Amino acid sequence: MRQKEIKTINKKIENGEATVMTAEELCNLIRSGEKLTVEDIDVVTSATKALMSGTLAIFTIPIAERGAFRRAESLWLNGIPAFPGPCPNERLGLVDAILYGTEYSRTDPNYGGGHLFRNIVEKKQIEVEVKTSEGKTIITSSSLDEMDFARMLTTRSVYKNYAAFVNPKKETVKTIFSVTGLNGPYREATICGCGELNPIAKDPNLAVIGVGTKLLINGAKGYVMGRGTRSRQNNPNLMLEADMFNMNPLYMGGFKTSESPEVIVSCAIPIPIISEAILEAVTITDEDIPLPVMDINNREIITNSKYSEAWQGNDIVVKYHGNRCIKTSCEKYCEKLECPVESLCPTGAFSIEKGRIDRSLCFNCTVCVYICKQNVFTAKTGKITVNGKEVPITLRQSDRLGAKKLAIDLKKKIEKGEFLLSEPVDRINF
Repeated sequence: MRQKEIKTINKKIENGEATVMTAEELCNLIRSGEKLTVEDIDVVTSATKALMSGTLAIFTIPIAERGAFRRAESLWLNGIPAFPGPCPNERLGLVDAILYGTEYSRTDPNYGGGHLFRNIVEKKQIEVEVKTSEGKTIITSSSLDEMDFARMLTTRSVYKNYAAFVNPKKETVKTIFSVTGLNGPYREATICGCGELNPIAKDPNLAVIGVGTKLLINGAKGYVMGRGTRSRQNNPNLMLEADMFNMNPLYMGGFKTSESPEVIVSCAIPIPIISEAILEAVTITDEDIPLPVMDINNREIITNSKYSEAWQGNDIVVKYHGNRCIKTSCEKYCEKLECPVESLCPTGAFSIEKGRIDRSLCFNCTVCVYICKQNVFTAKTGKITVNGKEVPITLRQSDRLGAKKLAIDLKKKIEKGEFLLSEPVDRINF
């Protein structure tokens, strides 16, 4: 069959005639035994929502009137250090600044760049402190509405394969891949990756994803810049960018770990079905996608599992059973009568006083399921097999529900004609 062209698919999108499926919808059809051809489908929307350390943002922030200071030497946003420049903006009263998502506040080590990025997108007032070249300190505030420029970049994201981590040693290891420290030997596993929903899992050879491919980052239109850092032929990843002005805070945020706060980022990429080869690639399911299992102590692969062990037959949403919470007897389980879930929830989604999970913050990581001893929080999370031993998954650093929602959002935008596909301007080489 002759290969379809992206411009032909775009014409169908404009006419409201394109057939669009999410990656989940397609994979469920494949499991049911459905046989599809290139003529049956035009676009598959793939997505991931996960912790992405390699994230930064660039801002232009108004500080004072022109001439008030010569240049900024140091800068903090809500107590988080940023890097002024590279342009000095001499005597303009404003500062260009770069802030890494993994930096954290000098007054609150649990508040990091991911939390700040979400607060900025929520249009909250941000405290700005500047130390000038004259030695003066200026403290002011700013919000997204007052900024002329706010752009997010990822240096590496949407890996083809993420990993699971276990600790073969007896000693607990503090790590960004655990909230309370990863216990061993082989007592628990933490996983990353949305499996069959993940964009590069749908296009493993980057045949249609290339430089200039249009996508959604945290719900806002953005573009692929090229290959990311530590990208390899057998496990590629991407460098991405998008304006922050149209981002949706529900798809982003900060995440506390036992080592330092991390950044939550969501990405959705449309896969145009232009050939039989692309169709075959997008039909891969969790059952056939490897999940490498690594030793947290040296980041070396011990064995391989499958994403089906993490996602198939398990719950992607944490359930809350408030009637099981017996606050008067918490001293039997909780130190100093404090709710450990409230204090350890990585996104601050649970309040014992309100007696509910804030679903706008919940990442469905399942930390609460394993911390609470009264089974107030429940979710089936699955197990992975390591050296013949079944190891329970106690932490998920990818939110499959969030990825599913973003893939649906992208599908709706395409169906409404609000999002057309872009032709890559170049292939991504390794």
